[in-house]
Amino acid sequence: MNERNPTRSALLELQDEQRAMHEGHVFLDEKCLLLAGEMLRQLGEHGVLQQRLRSAHEAAVRALRAAIGRHGLDGLQCQPAQPQDGARGHGSRSALMGVRLLQAGWTPDTAAAAEGLNPSPEVREARRAFVELVVAAAPLAAVSGNLERLSQEYRRSVRRARALQDVLLPELGHDIAEIQTRIEELEQQDAIAMRRGALKA
Repeated sequence: MNERNPTRSALLELQDEQRAMHEGHVFLDEKCLLLAGEMLRQLGEHGVLQQRLRSAHEAAVRALRAAIGRHGLDGLQCQPAQPQDGARGHGSRSALMGVRLLQAGWTPDTAAAAEGLNPSPEVREARRAFVELVVAAAPLAAVSGNLERLSQEYRRSVRRARALQDVLLPELGHDIAEIQTRIEELEQQDAIAMRRGALKA
C-alpha cells in the first residue's frame, strides 16, 4: 500500500516519475536494438575472419608437414624462427552505447631474415605460413572481444528493460491509481461536508 499522502503534488510527482521511467524504458529498448544490430554486424565479420584464420591454419599445417617431411622433427627444431623484432600490432577504438569496440591488426617484420642454418624452401614457407596465422588471428581476437562485451551489455540492458516494464512501471501505475482514488474519496467527503454545512446554515 502506498504510504504517500494523497495530495495533488504527490500525484504529480509520481506521474513525473512514471514519465521518466517510461522514457528510460523506451531508451533501453532502442539501445537493445542498436546493440543487437551491431552484434549481427560483428558476427558477420567474425565469420569471415574465422574462415580466414581456418585457411591460414590449414596452410600452416601443410607447410609444417612439408618441412618435417624434408628435415624431420629434430632437423626442423634446429631451424630458427622468423625474427619479429620489427613487427607491430595496431588498432583503433570506438564505442557504441558505452560499449568499447576494438579493431586490431598485426604487421609482421618481413624485412628481417632468420639467422643460422641455410633454410630450405619448405622451412621458409613454414615460417611465412605461421606469420600469416598470427596476422589472421589478431583481428579475430578483437572481434571476439567486441562480441563478448556487446553480449554482456545487451543482456544487462534487457534485464533493466524487463524490470522497468514488468515490475517498476506496474507498481508505479498502481500507486498512481491508488492516490487518485484516495484523492477522489477525500474530495467527495469534502463536498459532502460542505453540503451538510450549507444545509445547517
